[in-house]
Amino acid sequence: QECIFEWLACQRSWMYLQPIFDSEDIQRQLPAEAKRFTVIDRLWRKSLKAVEATPHVLTFCDDADLLVAWTKSNAELERVQKNLADYLETKRAAFARFYFLSNDELISILSQTKDPNAVQPHLRKCFEAVHAITMHGKECEMSDMISAEKEVMPFESKIYPRGSVEVWMGEIETMMRRSVRHETEKGIADYKEQVRGDFVLSHASMVAIAVTQLDWTTMVEGAIAAKGPDGVREYLGTMVEQLKELSRLVRTQLSKLQSKVMSAIIVMELHARDVVERLIEAQVARTGDFEWVSQLRYYWEDRASPLGDTNLLVRMVQCTFPYGYEYLGASSRLVVTPLTDRCYMTLMGALHIKLGGAPAGPAGTGKTESVKDLAKALAKQCVVFNCSDGLDY
Repeated sequence: QECIFEWLACQRSWMYLQPIFDSEDIQRQLPAEAKRFTVIDRLWRKSLKAVEATPHVLTFCDDADLLVAWTKSNAELERVQKNLADYLETKRAAFARFYFLSNDELISILSQTKDPNAVQPHLRKCFEAVHAITMHGKECEMSDMISAEKEVMPFESKIYPRGSVEVWMGEIETMMRRSVRHETEKGIADYKEQVRGDFVLSHASMVAIAVTQLDWTTMVEGAIAAKGPDGVREYLGTMVEQLKELSRLVRTQLSKLQSKVMSAIIVMELHARDVVERLIEAQVARTGDFEWVSQLRYYWEDRASPLGDTNLLVRMVQCTFPYGYEYLGASSRLVVTPLTDRCYMTLMGALHIKLGGAPAGPAGTGKTESVKDLAKALAKQCVVFNCSDGLDY
């Protein structure tokens, strides 16, 4: 009985580890563990051949030496599994987004290091909206990111997957941010020259939203500074005209992707119009008035970061948050209500003093969606976990 119990335990571990150590890449990366596993693998195959010759359970298992061999093998296999887990931990420490992949998924990437395309199915777990990356030629030159909605965002410069997976995945992350920042900078320049409708349709969704929000902030502050409440009233007329232009554009022949971009922009523009109406109601005369500073506002300012000298900043009340440049694809946006605004204000205040937030309320009222939408507004990756009682770390 004891012998069979140890044998079955060994079989379970062997079945899990055998395909892993079959990979040449893993053998090269973990030579000591591969050697240990090979010894056990030999014993396993030898025992099976012996069983074939003597298929009698009582005779075969009544063997003290065999029991010792299986017990020893199990201890060795445990050690191999522990060292494999430690090895995966070093990979995760080098590229933190690997923490969002399970051990099996990470092993499937590491066991095919010669084939960068092996990463493609796992990109959506590592990045907010990168569904695939365009790779060309033998060197797998990477040139664009593609979202689930088939929106294409070109990289600022080409990347070649050389060296360890975690190194060039880190390069993809940096290049994603660089490229989004570069496209945003280009978008700010194009916005001044293009017709608004053409601008919205010719730029990536998140760039179009960020630039229109930046323009809205600049125009409202300009109107308040120039003429106070009267200036805001005049700007409301301009906003209504802009919305009419967008509504005319929606009625034209648009592709599926363009329709998604338009719906997200119209949701944001309607909220911006409602805010301007509230500013008129409250007779806001200074840019420091609470009714204005309590809104999510966008600024393009000289604040150096590793990505460039000027960057997009998001402000709300006393909090200034750097825009994250996480690629978001052409995702939809939440209709913002006064309750959402208050929720954002609380969460932004918490982030400002390095704390977290815990929205509370009945199921299905939009707590998770509000947090996800704030992450989109700040261009940050948002990962949703359903935490069960079992998750205690």
